[in-house]
Amino acid sequence: MYQIKTYNAIAKEGLAEFGDNYRINQTDDADAYMIRSVDLHDHVFPKNLKAIARCGAGFNNIPLDKALENGTAVFNTPGGNANAVKELVLASMIIASRNIVAAANWSANAKPGADITLRTEKEKTNFNGTELLGKTVAVIGLGHVGSLVANACLDLGMKVVGYDPYLTVDAAWRLSDRIKRASSIADAVTDADFVTVHVPKNDETTGLIADAKIAQMKPTTILLNFSRLGIVDNKAVVEALNEGRLGKYYTDFSDATILHHDNIVIMPHIGGSTIEAEINCARMAARETTEFLETGNIKNSVNLPDVSAPFESDHRITLIHKNIPNMIGQISTNLAGRGINIENLVNKAKGKYAYTMIDIDEVDKKTRDSIVETLSAIPAVTRVRFLTREK
Repeated sequence: MYQIKTYNAIAKEGLAEFGDNYRINQTDDADAYMIRSVDLHDHVFPKNLKAIARCGAGFNNIPLDKALENGTAVFNTPGGNANAVKELVLASMIIASRNIVAAANWSANAKPGADITLRTEKEKTNFNGTELLGKTVAVIGLGHVGSLVANACLDLGMKVVGYDPYLTVDAAWRLSDRIKRASSIADAVTDADFVTVHVPKNDETTGLIADAKIAQMKPTTILLNFSRLGIVDNKAVVEALNEGRLGKYYTDFSDATILHHDNIVIMPHIGGSTIEAEINCARMAARETTEFLETGNIKNSVNLPDVSAPFESDHRITLIHKNIPNMIGQISTNLAGRGINIENLVNKAKGKYAYTMIDIDEVDKKTRDSIVETLSAIPAVTRVRFLTREK
């Protein structure tokens, strides 16, 4: 029986993925968490916690190193809300081009009177906009969201320039061959009417779009950030807007630096806030969790490598451990000393930690418990699990 604890509101369709062998929110000493935006940095992880599944792509609310020290795998759901974000980006491009916010505010604040129709016809020219057709958009980052945005912009008749130095094979397959590939951000943004950023936030991307990059843009360029707060330097944006070196800025992340500016539109982090996206992410998170708990296989972990293998026997040992020399030797020596034959062994590393799965011969419960105890005693090991294949 596995115990699941939820934080935030998790779509019921996702929770329905858990079968009869699971209990939801019946104890704080859970085997796995299902979360959205709750900040876990100051959270005390129970030793029993084997997995945290983030229903969304971002995971900066989870202390990954702390989780590894506890032997906890962390998962996210890349692509689960990608279409929702894509649609909001496209909507923002249209809103910005057609001055829709300013026009709607004018209508909302117009004083009633007999001449309202005449005044509307006269003043509507103040909100003349431009069309997306034929305009150029630079898409920085061509992952799940960026590739959808790029392809959709092509469908709208736009010219698309993409930049992604870490483009994966899977992402490349998703992209139209009509997208021009830039060799640098400067190359991508130089002639762009729109620049939209779709990269994960890390040490390399924090402040990615700042003074130097903005200086490469046209004074009329519309900049959009629907990735993460901090990827775009907000202070540099405000200065560029005030000096007429940038057209407009649309973002999904509020910050005091950019409040109350005529050429900035801030949305309250609603990129992934659709019913469909929340259901998709919850289902993905639940499936990743059940697969890991029941088989040991890992998919879409952000602190451990992806590892997947079919059972080669009825019993499997999984270990989370530091990525240091002689770990496999210590583990295999321990098993060999008990006369246990290894049917299959898979080991992969990610940064300072590694994950090992070992399929072994039949053993009795006493031997199983002893194996878990002795392998757990190895100083570099933070989690040992013994799994039995369901028949």
